[in-house]
Amino acid sequence: MEYRPTILTGGDTRSDDQIIAAHNKSVRRVSGPTLPGAEDSPLVIMELLQRLRVKDVMRSRNIISVVRTDSMRFAQNLMKRNNISGVPVLENKRLFGILSVNDIIRALEGGWIEDSCQQHMATNLIVLEEDMPLAFAIKYFENYTFGRFPVLNKDRDLVGIVSQRDVMRVLMKELTDELSRLEGKADIGKTSEPAKSEGALPYYSMRQFVVVRNDLSHAGKAANEIKKMLSDAGVDKKLIRRVAVAAYELEINICIHSVGGTITFILDTEKATIVAKDSGPGIEDVEWACQDGTSTANDWIRSMGFGAGMGLSNSKRVADTFDIKSKIPTGTTVMCTFMLSKGENSKPMCNIQKGEVQ
Repeated sequence: MEYRPTILTGGDTRSDDQIIAAHNKSVRRVSGPTLPGAEDSPLVIMELLQRLRVKDVMRSRNIISVVRTDSMRFAQNLMKRNNISGVPVLENKRLFGILSVNDIIRALEGGWIEDSCQQHMATNLIVLEEDMPLAFAIKYFENYTFGRFPVLNKDRDLVGIVSQRDVMRVLMKELTDELSRLEGKADIGKTSEPAKSEGALPYYSMRQFVVVRNDLSHAGKAANEIKKMLSDAGVDKKLIRRVAVAAYELEINICIHSVGGTITFILDTEKATIVAKDSGPGIEDVEWACQDGTSTANDWIRSMGFGAGMGLSNSKRVADTFDIKSKIPTGTTVMCTFMLSKGENSKPMCNIQKGEVQ
């Protein structure tokens, strides 16, 4: 299902790297620079943003709301008693609007504080869906000045409210838990040999995922399934993160830049391979497209904070080998390979070509 929310005009955007860098600084302040796994924290953060969903951070219990016929005075007292700065206008789970403390201030100054909420509520809303990746919420908060967003389910019912505080609370807890696990593994490694995944891997397995154009509500699902396959096979967690980052970036690229395509994941005893193939329109200058910050995203995608031009460059950065072929209007094929054991074959390689897509 294609998800196209109401988007308000305005708001500056930052690139994925800038967002990651900002969160990475907060992790280092809390954890300290010598915490085991801290050097891997950008990958940890990207993995969490892909794995966690909006429903994992939203507040779904005891949602404080008003109905359309309630007075602005009633909404003012409700917000004051509960120490909140906004309430949804809700009836039978259907969201009609949002009232903020600024609306209350204007009502007091303008003398319409006894008017009904429906006369002054905001109805041009930006909403999130509960199954969206947490990365979406992060980007929405980066783009707009709102302190919270309503969260809807597939039936368009209001199921929660998510604030910046909710996001940071859950994200920091997950980061702390993950880095603690890394620290524990480091301590274990001092007294015993690290566990080997040799023999746990299947001889060969393959899965293919369909990626639909602009279907952002399902973005990241292929990457999550690939992570599960690698985890079940006993692959090293750092390598899983690298593969997951590439899979997510390539999946998003197909979703927002092409007419649709597939992500194919192949796992054997020596390597993991991701093949991202779309059906057009192709890339005129692939060398340019693989540089940081280059993007052909449209205004709608950019307004949501995507299309920062880091997808191909991030994939190339984390892969052992990176190959891209593109032809207009046939489409583009990207292949990323990750060696499961260190050695000469795991040295980063890059091959950028124009020509027929295989």
